[in-house]
Amino acid sequence: MTTKTSTTRKPRAPRKKAPATKAATPRTPKTDSLPINPFLHEIFTLCDAQKTNAKKVEVLQNYEHLSLKVVFVWNYDESIVSLLPEGEVPYGNVEEQTSFSGNLSSNLAAEARGGESALGQKLDSTGRTSLRKEHGILYNFVQGGNGSLSTIRREMMFINLLEGLHPSEAEICILAKDKALEDKYNIPFEVVQEAYPDIQWGNRS
Repeated sequence: MTTKTSTTRKPRAPRKKAPATKAATPRTPKTDSLPINPFLHEIFTLCDAQKTNAKKVEVLQNYEHLSLKVVFVWNYDESIVSLLPEGEVPYGNVEEQTSFSGNLSSNLAAEARGGESALGQKLDSTGRTSLRKEHGILYNFVQGGNGSLSTIRREMMFINLLEGLHPSEAEICILAKDKALEDKYNIPFEVVQEAYPDIQWGNRS
């Protein structure tokens, strides 16, 4: 009769835990990452996302356009006096609640995806357009711009403009008239001054 010799197993070395992976931090988008002819809100959002003022300046210079300068002057120039009521502006056709109509708050909540570039936007019978195309009429809403307009006519013109714009561009108009762009976008006045030294500030009204 043979006896089995018992062998003792060596204890397994404990498994090394994989090092915890840090959550990937989102990269700051490049200062030239927008399509041709972007909406103003796309430019503002890209500028806002930059970590330094130098990069913010770069964004504004990359996408320099008269419409940008007009909006910045309306917002930052203290000599510009808006002739529109301050605060939220209800607008839109209640029978057609699309992403381009209705009041601003509901539009922004319903906007599931970001804006398209103005170049790819098809203008249809509803008159959808952009500030890039419509900035030339903004003088109607400030003191010294068009004194022949009645208050009611001016406010109706503004509402009609908002109805034709992408909701985020309409929001830019509302913020600019109240000189409140920085409530949403971190674009300091010094950045605008450095990006566009050709803008003459003051003595406009």
